[in-house]
Amino acid sequence: MVRLQLDPFLNELTSMFEKTTEKGSVWVTLKHSSDKSKVQKNKLVTAGKEVEYKCLVRATDGKKNISTLVGLKDHQRFQASYATILKARMTSLKKREKKDKRKAADTDKKQEVSKKPSTTAKA
Repeated sequence: MVRLQLDPFLNELTSMFEKTTEKGSVWVTLKHSSDKSKVQKNKLVTAGKEVEYKCLVRATDGKKNISTLVGLKDHQRFQASYATILKARMTSLKKREKKDKRKAADTDKKQEVSKKPSTTAKA
């Protein structure tokens, strides 16, 4: 897996989305990471230093894998760029069909009427 800086990662992610517009998928995962081994983290904790946690972002299209680490300083810029890419490249998704509000209300009323037991009493 290739670990890239933020801007090259976003460029590669964009190209992955472009390649898979007609057919294919892109999987993106985010994971909490400190980028240090457990031994190094324990040494920092015992020394009283804070461990800087980062977000590990991975993307794959099934053939190519890329990843990057997003630190606290860069997360807002990364999030804005990432959201822009997702909005621009997810145009091939099918939109959900919405029911007409009047028709939905009418069908709900019909179902309620059919569920009620009859009130006529036999003598």
